[in-house]
Amino acid sequence: MSESARYVKIVEWSNEDQCFVGSCPGLFYGGCHGNDEKQVFAELCEIVEETLDLYAQDGKALPPTTAGKDYANKMLSFA
Repeated sequence: MSESARYVKIVEWSNEDQCFVGSCPGLFYGGCHGNDEKQVFAELCEIVEETLDLYAQDGKALPPTTAGKDYANKMLSFA
């Protein structure tokens, strides 16, 4: 498993922006956006990989991982 798989990646439709927005909570703020959901997810995965590489180059410890926290079911309790 790659290190990037340890971080939750979210792509969701934004009514405000009228496009898909990708983010990786816990690793970085912001993200990417576009009209094609699959392209946004692919770009998001690249950004996560690049972010992890920057952490390694700078000798910084990675933030706590976010995968495996069952966020999907936790979000359902708010719906």
